[in-house]
Amino acid sequence: MEKNRKTENIPREKFEFAQLNENIHDQKFDTKAKGFFADAMIRFKKNKSSVAAAYILLFLVIFAVVSPFISPNNLDNRDKEYVSFPPYVRALADLGIGLFDGRGTHASQNEAQCNYWRAIGEETGYQPLIKVLDTVKTVSKYRGEERISYTYKIATNRYYEKGVVYRVLSYEEFNKIQDWQNETGLQVIYPYVEPSAISEITDDPNLWYQVDSRGTAILDANGNFVPVYSTNSEIEGTPYYSIRIPGDDGSYIYSVRRSGAVQARICYYNYYTYLNGREPMYIFGTNAMGQDLFYAIGIGARFSLVFAVIVSAINLTIGAIYGAIQGYYGGAVDMALDRFADICSGIPMIVVTTLFQLHLAAKVGTVGAFLFAFVMTGWIGMSGLVRKQFYRFKGQEFVYAARTLGASDGRLMFRHIFPNAMGTIITRCALVIPSVILSETTLTYLGIVNLSEFAGTSLGTLLSMARASITTSPHAMFYPSLYFALLLISFNLFGNGLRDAFNPSTRGVED
Repeated sequence: MEKNRKTENIPREKFEFAQLNENIHDQKFDTKAKGFFADAMIRFKKNKSSVAAAYILLFLVIFAVVSPFISPNNLDNRDKEYVSFPPYVRALADLGIGLFDGRGTHASQNEAQCNYWRAIGEETGYQPLIKVLDTVKTVSKYRGEERISYTYKIATNRYYEKGVVYRVLSYEEFNKIQDWQNETGLQVIYPYVEPSAISEITDDPNLWYQVDSRGTAILDANGNFVPVYSTNSEIEGTPYYSIRIPGDDGSYIYSVRRSGAVQARICYYNYYTYLNGREPMYIFGTNAMGQDLFYAIGIGARFSLVFAVIVSAINLTIGAIYGAIQGYYGGAVDMALDRFADICSGIPMIVVTTLFQLHLAAKVGTVGAFLFAFVMTGWIGMSGLVRKQFYRFKGQEFVYAARTLGASDGRLMFRHIFPNAMGTIITRCALVIPSVILSETTLTYLGIVNLSEFAGTSLGTLLSMARASITTSPHAMFYPSLYFALLLISFNLFGNGLRDAFNPSTRGVED
């Protein structure tokens, strides 16, 4: 009864129609509708690690494209003296910040060995000694007397420590160097030293001072070196008319005769400048062949990326067609094609590559045989993925509607079903590319495939060459490995981000 009294007290105006004479229409959305790919990109941007990987991947691709153009060297510049040398840029080395200064370390250096490095700097003007890293004091007793000796661990500029080398030059080349010295003011040719003046030590051109039979410097009373430059004009190769070292009164000879040519002592740093028109500059150092690693990594990475994209595109095409036929027709067709794929997948990749290199490379080339080896079994994973997608979508209502309207099998497969599977296929491609790069690098690293003639070099070849000098020249392994690792990690993170973005089953996970 209480409830009925409340109802009886409701005013009549409360029961009037709100929109009696108005036409009601759907309201227009304030924003544009987002398509599937746009929605996927929004989801991808929420994955911070994948976005960071995409930027790193972009940087690596730009490096592969640009580095060969900005490097002053190329693969044909194989310097026989600067082999497996560390990174060096003189502008940065002169700053003394410890970066790109061509640094190498020498342990257990005694006073005599330190004098050797000091002598190189005194003669050429390029001081190899950067700093003393550690000093070890040793106390010993000899016939009751206590003796103290010191050994040092030092850091040197390996490009400077090369110092002076012997070179046999034609008369014409010798005179050209003299003319170049007069133009630039840089001295390349240094006075000659006869073996008899340095205890018959003939294999060390950096000895220009008085030494004993072990090559240890004999210093004067003030601790200075005693020059032993030759003044024997009877053995002089050709007249010298260029820059002379300080203290030369014109009597020093700068070459000796050698069978229609002359032998001279050459400051290799300046000689390099003479030959190349610039000072040495190796941002990543050099490899075991004396090539610029900065240039070589760019060339090798460029080939790996292009090769991986081509292989992925071919395998996508073959696998998409093969898997579409399997998934659409099913039954006996699917069974027969699936058994053939199983047989192909059982063949080891390394065996296929080896056989193709032995028997097919002579006809189609090394790269052609390498490409065939990847394509022979690389499409199998893609075909299996497309097959699953076709089984998923071929029973949907939109496919039945299209078939009712008279659509052919080809139209149903590639105009109605295939586009719906495109998102999954794209993410598969992003994950296939790093696997191709990994396989290609592994095979070239093992020496099964040699791409030097076609591509110049590859990441695997650079890593393989660096094995022998990994303890003495770790940079030769470090820089190619760093690029290779960043490339694979970035591709995998980028592919995982695409997979999560295009997979509707993960919708809302990041929220």
